[in-house]
Amino acid sequence: MSSITERRLAVVSALWYTGLSTALALGFYLAAGGGRYDMVARFGGVIWVFILAMIITMPVIIPLVKKKYQ
Repeated sequence: MSSITERRLAVVSALWYTGLSTALALGFYLAAGGGRYDMVARFGGVIWVFILAMIITMPVIIPLVKKKYQ
């Protein structure tokens, strides 16, 4: 594979797993928004969900994107 193709695959993969992680974090923020939790707990949870989602989705999304574009 050429350097340009590898770079393009890396960018597409990064956009997918970052977008998915952001969507999951936003979902957590909205789910915790019932007024029972203070803002520190909500934002701490959002950061925690985002980091965990990145850890989980990176190794899953990268091979899927590579398989799709090969």
